[in-house]
Amino acid sequence: MKLIDINCDLGEGVLISDCEQDATLMPYISSCNIACGGHAGNESIIRKSLLNARLHKLKIGAHPGYEDKENFGRISLAISINELIDSIKRQLDSFFNISSELNIAIHHIKFHGALYNDLEKKPKLSLALAQLLIQDYSEFKVYGLANGVFEKCCIDLNIDFIAEGFMDRTYTSTGLLTPRSEKNAMITAQDKSIAQAVLLASNKEVTTSDNQVIKPNVKTICLHGDNPNAVAIAKALHKELTYAGFIIQ
Repeated sequence: MKLIDINCDLGEGVLISDCEQDATLMPYISSCNIACGGHAGNESIIRKSLLNARLHKLKIGAHPGYEDKENFGRISLAISINELIDSIKRQLDSFFNISSELNIAIHHIKFHGALYNDLEKKPKLSLALAQLLIQDYSEFKVYGLANGVFEKCCIDLNIDFIAEGFMDRTYTSTGLLTPRSEKNAMITAQDKSIAQAVLLASNKEVTTSDNQVIKPNVKTICLHGDNPNAVAIAKALHKELTYAGFIIQ
């Protein structure tokens, strides 16, 4: 039996009605990461997203990032590690207060955007956030880049780490995601992104943006919910993975 988890970043809209668009994705995925109000979202959107995710029996994660809605958390902020930790704690504690009030279980934590990438480039930051997680949020699993710096920090601290791959992003030969500032960072063709997802799920080699090959060992694959064609991609991905013999869970 081959198992793979498909996760999607959700709760990143501006209006409650955006949550209904998110809900159309939920039948085709197995876990979700809900924005915690830093890069996107607010209390009402978090609440509605949690309720929708529970209805669809998804594994639910908190998705904090840099507090910068103007840039959607996709730009590194020049703040100290202590300031960042305070920010992440505010976001997570607010999120967990809402989930607790609704009696909804949370499965994992996944960092967002520029912060996710910074964890691979800044070892001190990576270690500091891993220490925060083990000290204050040790009951939760953590999603992060496969074979990266943050994975090693988490494993060293006995954090339950779930290695993640990306179907719609290219990689460099170092195993990092190609920066969004580069023209070949995104895989926009649906057939190519689905083909990469099947390769990742099968633990096979993928071609990098600099024409090398790498083999990330992943347990979950990210589908970006802010893609205008996300629902169509999710349906096609579900179909192709099922055809390839995978159970999505």
